Amino acid sequence: MIGGVHLTSQYLPVIALLVLSVLFAAISFVASRLLAPRSPNDRKQAPYECGIIPAAEDPNERFPVRFYLVAMIFIVFDIEIIFFYPWALSHRSLGLFGLIAVGIFALAVFESFIYLIGKGALEWGPNKQIKPKDQVVSLARDTSNTIRRVGVRKVGQEGRNLNDQSFGNQEVSN
Repeated sequence: MIGGVHLTSQYLPVIALLVLSVLFAAISFVASRLLAPRSPNDRKQAPYECGIIPAAEDPNERFPVRFYLVAMIFIVFDIEIIFFYPWALSHRSLGLFGLIAVGIFALAVFESFIYLIGKGALEWGPNKQIKPKDQVVSLARDTSNTIRRVGVRKVGQEGRNLNDQSFGNQEVSN
């Protein structure tokens, strides 16, 4: 007892919060087990890892490095936010010096982000093909001449070719 207050009464709100959070988690798990629909199939049982459907069932298969790179980038920017939090709490007392220090820090992290984008660290699609600078896309380009150029055939509802010509570079009627 300190100053007429029991120590247990000081910790009572924290203990109540812990008990309620454990109780909420337990109720959520039980409700999920009882109320979730049970329709297992092969697709639901297959592992799905951030957009990659595994081709082999080998658990020792190498994981693409790109995921680790994105995780590291996330950690860097997460730490940046952690450093901004104390500044946000005391920015008035730090004055101009604090603003300049945080600005330099933010510029350094932003510069690294621009570098990562320039190097293609966040590119997830197929390898981008860089066009020569002298190749400019015409403003007059539309779907008809683009389809003709790449040799796409027009098909009907059943998926049959509407033209009698073979697939390839053909003239397509509009």
